[in-house]
Amino acid sequence: MNNTFNFSEFSKQSSKGIFVIYISLIYSALKISWIFIFLIFKDFSEISNTKLLYISLGIGIILLFLLIRAILIYKNFQFKITNNHFILKQGILKKSNTSIPFDKIQNINFKQNIIQQIINVYEVCIETAGSTKTEIGIKALPFLKATALKELILSNKVFENSEKEKEAQKPLLKVDILSLFKVSLTENHLQNLFLFFAVLFGFYNQIQQITDGLGKTESLDGFIEENTNNFSASIFLILILIIGFTVIAFLSSFVRVFLLHFNLTTYLKKDAFEINQGLFTKKSIVLKKQKVQNITISTNPLKRLIGVSFITFKQAVSGKLNTKKKDKLIRIVGCKKHQIETIKSSLFHFSKVENSAIHFPDDYYKRRIFMFSFLFLTVLYTGLYFIFSHIEIFYSLLLIIPIAVFLILKKVKKRFYKISEDMLLVGRGLLETHLIYLEIFKVQNIEMKQTIFQKRSKVADIILQTASGKIKIPCIHYKEALKIYNHTLYKVETSTAPWM
Repeated sequence: MNNTFNFSEFSKQSSKGIFVIYISLIYSALKISWIFIFLIFKDFSEISNTKLLYISLGIGIILLFLLIRAILIYKNFQFKITNNHFILKQGILKKSNTSIPFDKIQNINFKQNIIQQIINVYEVCIETAGSTKTEIGIKALPFLKATALKELILSNKVFENSEKEKEAQKPLLKVDILSLFKVSLTENHLQNLFLFFAVLFGFYNQIQQITDGLGKTESLDGFIEENTNNFSASIFLILILIIGFTVIAFLSSFVRVFLLHFNLTTYLKKDAFEINQGLFTKKSIVLKKQKVQNITISTNPLKRLIGVSFITFKQAVSGKLNTKKKDKLIRIVGCKKHQIETIKSSLFHFSKVENSAIHFPDDYYKRRIFMFSFLFLTVLYTGLYFIFSHIEIFYSLLLIIPIAVFLILKKVKKRFYKISEDMLLVGRGLLETHLIYLEIFKVQNIEMKQTIFQKRSKVADIILQTASGKIKIPCIHYKEALKIYNHTLYKVETSTAPWM
């Protein structure tokens, strides 16, 4: 244990934290006001010297205000440790005091964005179970002080390894750039392409609002119409556009994977996993095994072809999973089969559940999906026909229906569950395959639901509520659902094992 630093008295961040906070405030201000900056400087050559002076003066005042705010945030941000509690004082006009007991702390992670890397400080993120976001974020601490703080809070020998010991320890997984490139090729490129279109659409709306404000909407519409007519006349250009979008999808997948998982290294310790990754924003995550609620092993045909999968660790969150809470999902990409087996065996005894009998949903499940898909296509094509009034629209059903049938059958085939005395394995997916491993005693609430139609078919849905979210087993025979319901309640009530 590092006793160099005294945390029993209130202390501040490194003075470099002023610069980190200042840059963060400037970045936040730019995100909010970029559209106004664009409007101001769109005709830069027409701005007079007097206006330029006022603009410069205004920018200077804003930067000075943000600097004063950064200094005040730094001065009022103080923390200490007393009676196994982390105490934090912060705020400028509205001041707050936060006290977090050690046993409620779920993770202490290190982060470094590009600015923090340059000035050689670390951001320490202290997370608690069930929080919707990071509870505490200390923006700038030297590495030794950050490590000492982590060791003191977690009070566990697993976190006390020196840097030399960590370097000597053989990592469980280390993903190089070539492996990251292979992983990026197997990502969901359609999702990235849709995201790209959403960004373009959002940017177009912003430009349209600007032109509306300037009274030049007709010029923009005329430009788009003229170029669209010329463009639609050229099949070659359309082909180039399709190829371009495909390249953009692949590149965006690679950039996202590269930035998030650069130099991904995972260490397996006695009671925890240590995961280091990131390029511009480096992250060092210590994940205690006891805090893991369930894991999901995911793969797809391309991933199976190159022999990799990715593992998602789910920790406790509160309420529905939103964008902020996705930080609670810790993912390791590029895992080989033997590495997956090692991770599973270090968390729980999984062999019994994998060797158990496999159970699929009742045929009612397949009939329900086919019925809703048929209704959706009927409404969609009826609407398209009334809009375009061309019978040729229905010709596309010759392609759509076989694809829909194929996807539905794949979805039904991948929906299954296996259950043993202590564990549940749930399979699901469409193009990808997801296997969810859950220790039954970690279930917080279980529901058995039946609609009127399900009651007639003697089937029910089982919904398992855990601290990391819901797991659903749909449309299984009522008697089997009742067995799972009673068995889960029994294991939850009789288990004395810690789940947090």
